[in-house]
Amino acid sequence: MAIDEREAAAVATGLFGPERADARLYEVLCTTRAIRRLRPDPIPDDVLERVLSAALCAPTGGNAQPWRVLVLQSEDRKAALAEHFAATWDEYSAPGKAAMQRLPADKRGRGERVMAAGDALARDFARTPVVLAWLHDPRLLASEGEIDVQPNFLFGGSLYPAIQNLLLACRAEGLGGVITTMIWRREDAVRRALGVPDPWRLHAITPIGYPARGGHGRISRKPIGRMVYRETWGEAWR
Repeated sequence: MAIDEREAAAVATGLFGPERADARLYEVLCTTRAIRRLRPDPIPDDVLERVLSAALCAPTGGNAQPWRVLVLQSEDRKAALAEHFAATWDEYSAPGKAAMQRLPADKRGRGERVMAAGDALARDFARTPVVLAWLHDPRLLASEGEIDVQPNFLFGGSLYPAIQNLLLACRAEGLGGVITTMIWRREDAVRRALGVPDPWRLHAITPIGYPARGGHGRISRKPIGRMVYRETWGEAWR
């Protein structure tokens, strides 16, 4: 990556200058995109094992590692998910697509690109080389007596760091992927299709593979002054 593109990615997230402690790390953090268009080319087992090992390095509450990941590579196993994924994507995206049609044509560009990428992922889901199903055991995530009390979103605190570790490792291996959670709408059907026993719960799906188009690169994010407050709500960082 050219230096100007690296710096542009850093500017997008408020990170500046070569004095950063590890410029390569920041470069990876600031240029890892959500990749939804993936080639069907197989991922070698040694590469797959490396990125999965990176996921294992993520922190969890009490080091409980309360998650498991189911690696789906065979056509029939991926097909078992594809129908559910496509249906939930249609449900999820329909309101956004309808809202976009009410916008002037010159305001639809970015939204239409995002929707088109989602459509492509749903259409080609079964041809994605690897689909990862992330599951958690709520008994290992909640304090005793609180399994039905703690909000479900808290469970992600011991799972999403592992997924992000995996996606960053994918970036290093020339792979891409994306976290998707909307399939929870059909969780019971998906768990039956995959043979997942109680009490394990489906938390997220991550398709990964080699990018079909440009892959990783410059990202667009709001500046730090709009996202970070200092001491008091609404008091911009700078």
